[in-house]
Amino acid sequence: MAKASPRQLAVSADGSPTLWVPELDEHYHSIHGALTESQHVFLDAGFHALAQNPMRILEVGLGTGLNAALTLKQRAERTVYYTALEKFPLTPEEIQTLVPKDDAITAKILSAPPNELLHLEDGVEFRLLVEDLRTFQAEENSYDLIYFDAFAPSAQPELWTDEIFQNMYKILAPGGALVTYCAKGVVKRSMKSAGFEVERLPGPPRKREMTRAWKR
Repeated sequence: MAKASPRQLAVSADGSPTLWVPELDEHYHSIHGALTESQHVFLDAGFHALAQNPMRILEVGLGTGLNAALTLKQRAERTVYYTALEKFPLTPEEIQTLVPKDDAITAKILSAPPNELLHLEDGVEFRLLVEDLRTFQAEENSYDLIYFDAFAPSAQPELWTDEIFQNMYKILAPGGALVTYCAKGVVKRSMKSAGFEVERLPGPPRKREMTRAWKR
């Protein structure tokens, strides 16, 4: 497996941490507020907007574990089956630097052995797949919600293609949704071409729009 580009710790505008990848000139989350962006895009427009229970979630780009940790902390009584794709998981040293000692959930998520099904707590199962999105396959209708949190199309255009969204549509169950911070026209056209019903929503701070795409 190819090595990940060196990553550097950064603090976003709301005080929450993120990582910067110099080679891509990209942050793992918005520098204008990592936690704020995750809550707005993935929790409020995704998890809390759907009623499925149990909820089967696929995250594209586990990154710092922020989206997963927020989901598990806010799930209330819902059962969650969470699968995360991450080609370059954080190292133990990065986890130690990034995660506060009292944040046991995030530490468990980021330290998960690849491909192993973990019972993190009652009603929560988690699996980390160290896999490239371009080769990822799952059965039809496998997930109720997709957190699409890959790096921006300008940095990794190969992760935002027609073929990718055709696969996302196939593995999403009817009534499910895909949410992403990205609102580029070319991306929305790819989603529509795959069969999604695309919805524009107000974006997080410093971003006018985000996207939610439904499989009806």
